[in-house]
Amino acid sequence: MTHLLTTPFSLRGLSLRNRIVISPMCQYSAQDGYANDWHVVQYGRFAVGGAGLVFVEATCVTPDGRGTLGDLGLWDDAHVAPLARICAFIHDQGAAAGIQLAHAGRKGATQRPFDGGVPLTAEPDDRGERTWPVLAPSALAMADGWQTPVGMTLEDIASVKASYADAARRALAAGFDVIELHAAHGYLIHEFLSPLSNLRTDAYGGDAQGRMRFPLEVAKCLRDIWPDDRPVFVRVSAVDHVDGGVEIDDTIAFSKALKSVGVDVVDCSSGGILGAATVGRAPRGPGFQVPYAEAVRNQADIATMAVGLITSPEQAEAILQAGQADLIAIGREALENPNWPLHARRTFGDDGFSQWPPQHGWWLERRAALMKR
Repeated sequence: MTHLLTTPFSLRGLSLRNRIVISPMCQYSAQDGYANDWHVVQYGRFAVGGAGLVFVEATCVTPDGRGTLGDLGLWDDAHVAPLARICAFIHDQGAAAGIQLAHAGRKGATQRPFDGGVPLTAEPDDRGERTWPVLAPSALAMADGWQTPVGMTLEDIASVKASYADAARRALAAGFDVIELHAAHGYLIHEFLSPLSNLRTDAYGGDAQGRMRFPLEVAKCLRDIWPDDRPVFVRVSAVDHVDGGVEIDDTIAFSKALKSVGVDVVDCSSGGILGAATVGRAPRGPGFQVPYAEAVRNQADIATMAVGLITSPEQAEAILQAGQADLIAIGREALENPNWPLHARRTFGDDGFSQWPPQHGWWLERRAALMKR
């Protein structure tokens, strides 16, 4: 049997060495939006570990669109060079490089999660950080104790869309192969999609078509900028896990519309509209979001990426063999074991270390030979 997980996969003109993708995972370690040595090591180790595509974390298109002051940014040309260094290393290791563009919307201006994760206030916290105004489709706070955002004017909508376009051009200049629009987890684009956060009565609200208008305009903008031979992904919260919120049929309709503007892959996550992505009635368990990827793939006729508690190569392979998704995103499991993709090859019969970086493989082959004596 041909093992799909560890064999090459092509999207437009991009050939991935396997179907294993490192999911975007925020590090909250930037200074003024700039990537640093932590980011080089963080993403470099995943490329060394054998992934086909390594995504850099959610990267903000405006300074006031940051969730925390530690978020990466691409609102300035000066941000390009540090990211280009990361891209170059990922490419040197044989992997493709992706970046996720984001705007936190009403979930902005918070502490880093490991510093408490609560909204910043006008009074400086222990780190000297204080709040700033945040934007959203409607002037509706996410929850009690959270800042009430400024409801976006048409001028704000046009400005943010232009910021996405500028960030995409900078991502291209940095050398990324894949760009992903973050339309999930309660951040700005998701806020437009969900009836729980979008109470607008103009062309950017109301029914599903109105709520999809701005997300589709941004997706089309990215597709128009991104070269024809490179793919565009969109991460969605396929369901809100909250009564009255986004349901899978809404996401299938949105995915069909994304396909019509040239998007190549829908990355299927869930939740986040009223808190963390895990808040709500989500049935947490191994592969709990895979059915969303399967439904979108089959009913919207677009490639999908499955994510969420996929921890073993056998589990990932079964998802692909069943036609539930086209790509497998690994997140926290890769934090625990950055060499997860290389171990997946060994799981499926690659007994040697020929696919490992020679700086590692040579030593491991020598040890294996000694142990056989």
